[in-house]
Amino acid sequence: MLNRRHLRVKVLQSLYAFHQTSAVNIKQQEKSLLQSIDQVYEMYIWMLSLISEVVGYADIDANERANKHLPTADDLNANLKILTNRFTISLNQNKEFLAGTKKYKVEWSFEPELVKTLFTNLKSAPEYQEYLDKTGDTIQTDKDIIKFIFKKVILKSSLADQVFEEKFIFWPVDKDVLQALIAKTFKNFSFDEPEKNKLAEITGNWEEDKEFIVKLLETSVRYDKDYQELISAKTQNWEPERIAMMDTLLMKMAIAEFVNFASIPVKVTINEYLEISKEYSTPKSNSFINGILDKILFELKAEKKINKIGRGLIE
Repeated sequence: MLNRRHLRVKVLQSLYAFHQTSAVNIKQQEKSLLQSIDQVYEMYIWMLSLISEVVGYADIDANERANKHLPTADDLNANLKILTNRFTISLNQNKEFLAGTKKYKVEWSFEPELVKTLFTNLKSAPEYQEYLDKTGDTIQTDKDIIKFIFKKVILKSSLADQVFEEKFIFWPVDKDVLQALIAKTFKNFSFDEPEKNKLAEITGNWEEDKEFIVKLLETSVRYDKDYQELISAKTQNWEPERIAMMDTLLMKMAIAEFVNFASIPVKVTINEYLEISKEYSTPKSNSFINGILDKILFELKAEKKINKIGRGLIE
């Protein structure tokens, strides 16, 4: 699921787009931000659907083999055990999943070779044959083969990677989140009764997290000039064009949290943006951002502009 760091990255992406386009409509940018979160869930539904499609292709493959000009005994007696897999049966009866496939208009006919290729790769794997030969299956052993399909067949497929990257602009960034959502789904699907199995939630507390990202975006934009002045005062020896735009945005977001989010500890804010900078900015950004934020924080404390409550103590 999306944790607070992932959510901060989503806000960072929105701020970058906002400044790149010289946009003035913050409400439209908020809408785009929330849509980017929804796209993560859409990607999740599409991936669950692809897993189900790969499993279901066993039936198509068996029919094709049986209708060959000269079918072998194996062709005529294909092992269709995978079609009784408890995980996919439960998934295909899940109301949330069915609603999601309807909402996002999920269907794989636009890429007919993908499912066929993935099933062919699965069929040739020793792990699949072991699954077919095994007896006394449980919900856990059924989940094990689905985990294999997801991790070792789909995620290892360059074709699947290409399809998802073309469909979802942030696929390279959101892939880790997707894996966490699928892992949570495997954990949730622990019952033989399908109605007890629940899909993963996009965040731990969406109402609270939604308020967090909208406020973070709004305050970062509303006080952009004020935060820029704070940063400029501490970077007078730096030529503006030498400061990466991502560094500036990360620092503005951190300042927004310092001043406007009373329950988020200062150290948490700093650590989060330093970690994000390692992945989304330059190699030297981490130490640069840390140094500038320390100076700004010192000034804000002196001016008593930081008021933290509860667990959000400054020190």
